[in-house]
Amino acid sequence: MAVVVEQTVPFDASALDLKNPTRWTTILPLMRPSVRATKTPKNQTILIDEAQAESKSVGIAAIGNLGNFSSKLLDDKQITAIVTDQRGSGVLTAQDVDYAIKKAGLKLAHGLVVVRSGKEMHVEVHESDLVEIEVTSEVEMDHVIHLINNATDSCRASVHRTTELLKIFAKQSSTAYSRFHVEKADGNPAIVHAGGQTLGFQKAKHAIERDLKHVLKFREPQTVQVTVSVHYSDVNGLSRLENYILAKDIAEYLESKLIPYRLSHSTILDHKELARGFAVSICPLPVELLSAQPKPKAHQAAATSETSGRSTAAVASSSKMTFDDAQVRRRIQAGCQAVIDDEPRITEYDTIVGDGDCGYTLRDGAKQVLAFIQDKDLSQLPQVVGDLVLDLEVNMGGTSGALYCIFLTALAASLASEDSVPKALQSALTQLMKYTRARLADRTMMDALIPFIDTLNKSNDAEAAVAEAEKGVEGTKKMEAQLGRSAYLDESTTQGVPDPGAYGLLVLLKAMSSAA
Repeated sequence: MAVVVEQTVPFDASALDLKNPTRWTTILPLMRPSVRATKTPKNQTILIDEAQAESKSVGIAAIGNLGNFSSKLLDDKQITAIVTDQRGSGVLTAQDVDYAIKKAGLKLAHGLVVVRSGKEMHVEVHESDLVEIEVTSEVEMDHVIHLINNATDSCRASVHRTTELLKIFAKQSSTAYSRFHVEKADGNPAIVHAGGQTLGFQKAKHAIERDLKHVLKFREPQTVQVTVSVHYSDVNGLSRLENYILAKDIAEYLESKLIPYRLSHSTILDHKELARGFAVSICPLPVELLSAQPKPKAHQAAATSETSGRSTAAVASSSKMTFDDAQVRRRIQAGCQAVIDDEPRITEYDTIVGDGDCGYTLRDGAKQVLAFIQDKDLSQLPQVVGDLVLDLEVNMGGTSGALYCIFLTALAASLASEDSVPKALQSALTQLMKYTRARLADRTMMDALIPFIDTLNKSNDAEAAVAEAEKGVEGTKKMEAQLGRSAYLDESTTQGVPDPGAYGLLVLLKAMSSAA
């Protein structure tokens, strides 16, 4: 896990102007087009999501601190309303928020929960269908929002049961904050833990375990079966890979203690501290209010009746196909170099319609592949592809990185069991589609991959397959995104811009197919 020992917020609060309420009246509708701005009776600004008008769950209104809003408020589509400006003719109350929502025409059949960031943790029931919880930080606010949206169906459909959940949270929750420090401890980069203890940082696992041991000291003994809700936030922008590592280490620790859990995450911008870090908030809840998430299943290479139970290496020795090292190497090198060269264009597209990291993800993955195959015997392609996945899983992040790893894992097995490359690709695609909901016309990399493989299987013509993939990528310029970050944007924002993942894959396929 990377350790940052200098200030890492790229812009200060005044430059970002995040305390300006008009920032949020612009950003939130951009991310969620169903959001519109209105006013409370005291002239405060409130953003209401009209898509929640027919919600079957308790409504949520969030009152946060301008300048320190989190990714949860941007990404969570189950939030009914967000207050972005508390300035007005008086103190903003939960009743004011409730009135503004109802005046806007939203009928919340199951009541409303107002979540407020304040100074003291407490729950207050105002009316039979209106309850308010005040928390002391954005981490706890994000945790509460997650809990309400992921509680059991019976809890989410009842404001009374939700109130019970909130009272337990106010009484039993615990939060620990850690941040990287500019000074060293025992010769290592330092991290400041809960309680102000500064220790040398060696592994993320050790840092997480210290914080979990701190927050898992329940304030009261548990007399019923519970699920421990764990919410972790990265503060001031840890990388995606670092977040994956935190999630993995949290899950492994809880599983080692046989603790049923439900895990959630958000990103928080905190201009008070400036340094990067993370926070962990936990709360034990009765299982009738929150069920544990299922344990993740370890991913395994696709297996057929002939290959089941055998390792990739063993399968490779009995492969039905033979592979020419020079020819395979030429195609891989051409494809990877094309992706590296076209990274600026992919990044440009993803900056418009995504997170802006797709080009870097594909470029870094391509560089990793080129480095990996330098000393490998590519005539043993199934085994090499299987070993490559283990390397990419650590070094290639992002959603596209995960999809490539799943596809290549399946391809390693199918290259050994099938009698042609087109059939192997089709088998790997079938496996990939078990792990993603993305299909044609969802504006993802699948709009290039599916037509390429389908055409190659039907015609055995690589040129024709590339042409169909190109049509698929061109078609994404007119599609409304159904999945991924682009799905949060207004359709007009994505028009005329191809899906970056689909375009990047096309660059790879075109170069590999033409490398004779």
